[in-house]
Amino acid sequence: MLRMREVLALTAPGTALRDGLERILRGRTGALIVLGRDALVESISTGGFELDVPFSATGLRELAKMDGGIIVDSGLTKIHRAAVHLMPDHTIPSFETGTRHRTADRVARQTGFPVISVSQSMQIIAAYVGESRHVLEDSGQILSRANQAIATLERYKLRLDEVATTLSALEIEDLVTVRDVAVVAQRMEMVTRIAREIEDYVLELGTDGRLLSLQLEELVSGVDAERELVVRDYLPSGRRSPTPEKLLERLETLSATELVDPASVAKALGLGTSEHLDGAVAPRGYRLLAKVPRLPGAVVDRLIEHFGTLQKLLSAGIDDLQAVEGVGELRARNVREGLSRLAESSILERYV
Repeated sequence: MLRMREVLALTAPGTALRDGLERILRGRTGALIVLGRDALVESISTGGFELDVPFSATGLRELAKMDGGIIVDSGLTKIHRAAVHLMPDHTIPSFETGTRHRTADRVARQTGFPVISVSQSMQIIAAYVGESRHVLEDSGQILSRANQAIATLERYKLRLDEVATTLSALEIEDLVTVRDVAVVAQRMEMVTRIAREIEDYVLELGTDGRLLSLQLEELVSGVDAERELVVRDYLPSGRRSPTPEKLLERLETLSATELVDPASVAKALGLGTSEHLDGAVAPRGYRLLAKVPRLPGAVVDRLIEHFGTLQKLLSAGIDDLQAVEGVGELRARNVREGLSRLAESSILERYV
C-alpha cells in the first residue's frame, strides 16, 4: 500500500498524474481517482466502463468529464475503469461534508488504497491515505514556506557549527561537561528536524524543488554522521548500556518542549538528569578521529578500544600508536599529526 509521502511524490509537479489533475482543475470538472485495484475495490464499485488502457494525463482529463470514479493501478501504468459508482461502507466515520470528498475519505479508509479527490466548486486537489488527508498546494505557496524553513535552517546550522567548535576545544582541554554535550546534541536534533520538514517540501515540489534540494544537501551534509559520532563519544559505559541507534531514537521521540531543555536531552543520551549537567565527562575520540584524513573506521575502533579516551590518544606517541593492530609507522604519524593540527585549530578558533 502506498503511504502519504509516496502519494505526494506521485502527485508532484512534473509527474503525469499531477499534469492530469491540473488539466481537470483547469477544465473545471471534478474527479474521484482510486490509486489501486483489488477484490475489495471491485466489491464497492458498480457500473462504469472496463477500460484497461495505458495511463495518460490527457486520458485522465477526458474520463473525468464523465460522472463517477476512475480506478487506476498503483503504479500509474493503466486506467482500469471509469465512470464507476463507488459505494463504501456508510458506517465508516468521516468529517467531510461534500459528497465527493466524503466518498474519497471512506474509500481510502476501507480499502487502504490512496484516493484523490478534485473539487469542482472549491478548485482544490485532496489526497486521502488511510485516515490522513492532504490538500495539494500550488508550487509558489510551498516554495514560500520552504524558503522560510531554509532561512531558519541556516541560522540553526550556524549556531550548531559554533557549539560543535566549542565542544571540540573543550574536548582537547578535557573540560567537557554534560551540558556541553547536551547543547550540541540538541542543536543537531533541531537541524535534523527542520531538514526533514524541508525534505517533505522537496518531495511535494517535484521538479520545482531541485534548487531547494541542492540548498538542503549543502546545509546538512555530514550532520547525520556527526550526530552518531557525538553519541558514540559519550555513550554510557556498561554491559547494559543502550546502542547509539537506541539513543538517537530517544532524541527523536523528544517533544519540541523537551528538546529545548538540556536536562531532557542529557537524560535521553543516558548522561543523567538536571543535577548532572555540570558534571565532567570524557570523550572517547570518535569525532576528532573522524576528521583525520584516510583513517579507516576499523582502525578508529581499534584505537578507541586500545586507548579508551581522547586524552590518552592525544598524549600517545608514535610508538604507542604503532602498538595498535593495523597502525604502522606511516599511519601512526598521520594520526599524531592530524590530532595535533585539530587541537591547534580548535583552540585557535575558540580563543582568537
